[in-house]
Amino acid sequence: MGKKLLLANDHIPGIQSYQVYRQHGGYASVEKALKTMKPEEVLEEVKKSGLRGRGGAGFPTGMKWSFLAKPEGVPRYLVCNADESEPGTFKDRYLMSRIPHILVEGMITSSYALGAHTSYIYIRGEYYYVAQILEKAISEAYANGWLGKNIQGSGYDLDLYVQVGGGAYICGEETALLESLEGKRGNPRIKPPFPAIAGLYGCPTVVNNVETISAVVPIVNGGGDAYAAIGVGKSTGTKLISASGHINKPGVYEIEMGITVEDFIYSDEYCGGIINGKKLKAVVAGGSSVPVLPADLIITTAAGEKRLMTYESLADGGFATGTMLGSGGFIVMDEDTSIVENLHTFARFYHHESCGQCSPCREGTGWMEKIIHKILDGHGTLEDVDLLWEIQKKIEGNTICPLGDAAAWPVASAIRHFRAEFEEYVKNSSQIKKIRHYDLINH
Repeated sequence: MGKKLLLANDHIPGIQSYQVYRQHGGYASVEKALKTMKPEEVLEEVKKSGLRGRGGAGFPTGMKWSFLAKPEGVPRYLVCNADESEPGTFKDRYLMSRIPHILVEGMITSSYALGAHTSYIYIRGEYYYVAQILEKAISEAYANGWLGKNIQGSGYDLDLYVQVGGGAYICGEETALLESLEGKRGNPRIKPPFPAIAGLYGCPTVVNNVETISAVVPIVNGGGDAYAAIGVGKSTGTKLISASGHINKPGVYEIEMGITVEDFIYSDEYCGGIINGKKLKAVVAGGSSVPVLPADLIITTAAGEKRLMTYESLADGGFATGTMLGSGGFIVMDEDTSIVENLHTFARFYHHESCGQCSPCREGTGWMEKIIHKILDGHGTLEDVDLLWEIQKKIEGNTICPLGDAAAWPVASAIRHFRAEFEEYVKNSSQIKKIRHYDLINH
């Protein structure tokens, strides 16, 4: 059984409540930080831990914190990105709904380290019931002296607020989130300036994911070195994985970085293998925006090494033969899955969620959805597959925010690894038309 840091107590009855959370060591990191550490010492422990952003980008958290500008007389903000909208990802929802106080505790400790006296949790609109759970936890923290003025007699003040979003995927991008938090339309900002210089209300701001901020709790409690001792290389600590698809045991798992992908899929401790004894066909390892890999490349790298559940191993080989750990949205597909149909679902999503600010994304996502639909409907040609490839190339790297890349990468990888499947749809187009026609008449 792997070591658990965030979900160690998720099985305890009543762990949602302040009393039970406190009885099991809750708010110890706040006590330790406020009573025995300076803000820069907390930052140093986070740096030593090697913690990387758990929202998808994987950027070193301590380094991101160290970029925060500290002009005299200007407030600084910490904003938690709880806008978990990446298809296939649900680990933040699980953490917030089961152990809400670990996020509240992480927000307090992190805000102290950053010198922030007002902080926000921005949560996706569809998570309204989770927002109510967080509001209750925050009220309990205020009532017990962990928020507000002069926290636990330390002289440190902090107010914490929950803001519910409007249900837009684009607001998972940190600058679009800040625009929405300010009451504007959630369009990504042009960078620079980066949020660390001019973020919320034009002030220095750090935006971190739910899991990232929650991980600060065990890092401060046990020390950065102890956290860094878990994992492999630059992939330190534990990681929450949202496992779904054609597996026997879907759910949220906390893994030690460095276990093999094969063990994660097939061991009884985690996914328990493919349902109905089917063969593995493909895996989307980090949420819908990362490249899909066929069975052979997700289990073993192109160099013949076992693929590990780490940032580096999953990315080995670049996008030609690798993918990304991303947000940890691990979607498993069995041998009967249609890659083209799955891709159409993703393409439709990104077309719908594009904010429309950049023309390559606004127009390109629509074209990709139409072409894939055309292929599925039995009207596709081989030229359409080539056109699809060219369109995704025109989108990638040509937009203000990564949504364009997120829409392009699944298309590129699907064609790269499963082009024969697209060609099979084209080859059987006349048969597909008959099936579609039959379905229309009878339904």
